Amino acid sequence: MQADADYYARLPIFDGFASIMDPARYQPLPDNWVLGLTDVVSSTRAIEDGRYKAVNTAGASVIAAVSNALGGRKFPFVFGGDGASFAVSGENEALARAALAATAAWTRDELDLELRVALVPVSAVKDQGLDVTVARFAPSKNVSYAMFSGGGLAWADRAMKQGHYAVPPAAPGTRPDLSGLSCRWNDIPASHGLILSLVVAPVTNGDPAFRKLVEELLTELEHSTEVARPVPDNAPGVGWPPPGLDLEVRASRKSGEGLFMRRLRVSAGTLIAFMIMRFGIRVGGFDPSVYRREVVENSDFRKFDDNLRMTLDCTPALADRIEQRLAKAEADKVARFGLHRQPSAIMTCIVPSVADSNHVHFVDGAAGGYALAARRLKVN
Repeated sequence: MQADADYYARLPIFDGFASIMDPARYQPLPDNWVLGLTDVVSSTRAIEDGRYKAVNTAGASVIAAVSNALGGRKFPFVFGGDGASFAVSGENEALARAALAATAAWTRDELDLELRVALVPVSAVKDQGLDVTVARFAPSKNVSYAMFSGGGLAWADRAMKQGHYAVPPAAPGTRPDLSGLSCRWNDIPASHGLILSLVVAPVTNGDPAFRKLVEELLTELEHSTEVARPVPDNAPGVGWPPPGLDLEVRASRKSGEGLFMRRLRVSAGTLIAFMIMRFGIRVGGFDPSVYRREVVENSDFRKFDDNLRMTLDCTPALADRIEQRLAKAEADKVARFGLHRQPSAIMTCIVPSVADSNHVHFVDGAAGGYALAARRLKVN
């Protein structure tokens, strides 16, 4: 059972994102694994109310909760803006179920958002004639992110949104362990003109034309001078109080702890952290310049989860050409797509310990990002 639970940790790691469509990169998940999926209900309304940072926090919260429940054991996950997906072995299904239920309760109680959650057996996906295959992409030597293929994750997401395999929220007051979840960086303004959030989905699972489309798009982006990663080379700016202070207060508050006292503690802690980062003060083994470099290297701004998702800092002209290319692919019934343009990006982080290099940083557009791009997927 231990070997089965560590299946993902034993998969080979690749470091060239342009090869994400290569089937040889992916391995099928065992039949006894389960898929966890979450989605913020009515996220569009929250975005209209200027609460997309809270939506992102809800999306990332389940990754922190499951990671802590598993004691830091590696498992595949993907952040989607207003939700997340992951997979765990059958041995860890009960832990994942409890973490999902508690996270849904916390999101409801603390963020006033409804988080839809579900657990879907991989065997149920395979009964549909689909598969869930997974690969490990490393943007740096410090972390790896899961890529999903096979059509099964997309099917499971649709099943969740239809009300199947639902996990009921836990009782009011139930709290998951969200240690490490934070949002301290400032918004990141575009340096090339705009932040483009992009979601591209195949019309037909396994279509070679879709693979060719994605590979050509990634090749063009890799050689273009009109696009850059959305996280600048010196990492985002910092300020105090941080824009995610209230969210961190609510994420870190323990059961029975008053909100006022927790706010005082987090305010003091973030002030110290701000001074350290702002003035580059070394504390013990912590070097702010090293941490900033790792933030840039570890950032998660592109992924594949049966759909291609990217957050790009690009010129309006390049965004127009991408849209035209994808519109043609849509007319040819190769792909469906959605994109959203905004002036800046935001980052949501999971930092188990500043002393380690395996901190992860999810990047999204600051004004709706992946959530609005996905809702604008064109229907054939």
